[in-house]
Formats: sequence, structure tokens, C-alpha cells
Amino acid sequence: MTDAASTTLEDWGKLLLRLSLGGLMLFHGIGKLGSGGIDGITQMVTAKGLPEAVAYGVYVGEVVAPILIIAGLLTRLAGFVFAFNMAIAIWLAHSADLLTLTEMGAPKLELQYLYLIGGLAIGCLGGGRLVIGKRG
Repeated sequence: MTDAASTTLEDWGKLLLRLSLGGLMLFHGIGKLGSGGIDGITQMVTAKGLPEAVAYGVYVGEVVAPILIIAGLLTRLAGFVFAFNMAIAIWLAHSADLLTLTEMGAPKLELQYLYLIGGLAIGCLGGGRLVIGKRG
């Protein structure tokens, strides 16, 4: 961490964004690691004509990228990887619901869109000053 005197409200905002987005997605990734493995994802990937190895990208996007985002290491790259992972997840698992609304009038994919846009925001903004190691 850097000198607190040079820390701005913008840096605290970036930290909150990184911790919330990265932390919440990390729960999804860890859940996938412990809930029967990669088989379901592999089936979705191969059904779309992609090689099985692409399924392991889920672990990059939902475990590795969130850890990097939380720590503020390679933050921009991790944010874009995170967003790309969400775009692929939306395409693979939720493409039928892209424009579907819930009975309350909200997008059915509200959470997925929030993750996607949050990842893009982190990719664009970087990690700020409150990071472990060199700024990302």
C-alpha cells in the first residue's frame, strides 16, 4: 500500500469496486471448483463447437482474474479478462435471456450485465493506489 496522504477518494472507490466485484465473483469460481468440476461447462462449450480446453478458461475468469483484481495486480488486464469471461458466460449459458425481463421489469441477466460492465470499468480504470505491489 502507498502513503495514505496521497490516497484520494477515487482510489478508495476503485478499491471498493475491486473488492466487491472480485470478491463476489471469487465465490462463484470457488463454488465451481468444488461442485463437481468442469463437466457441465465442458458440455456447454463443446455444444457451441468450441474445444474442451476452453472450459478451463472459466477458472481463469472466475478465480485467477478476481484474485488479481482484489490484490490490484495486473488490474487492467484482469478486468478485461473478467469481462471477456462474463461475455462468454452470457453467450454460453444465458443467450436466450439477453433481452428478457423479470416480472418486476428488471433485466433477467441483471447480475451478469453488472459483472460484465464492472469488469470493463476495472479494465478501463485500473487499480488505483491501494494495491499490493506495483499499480495495475
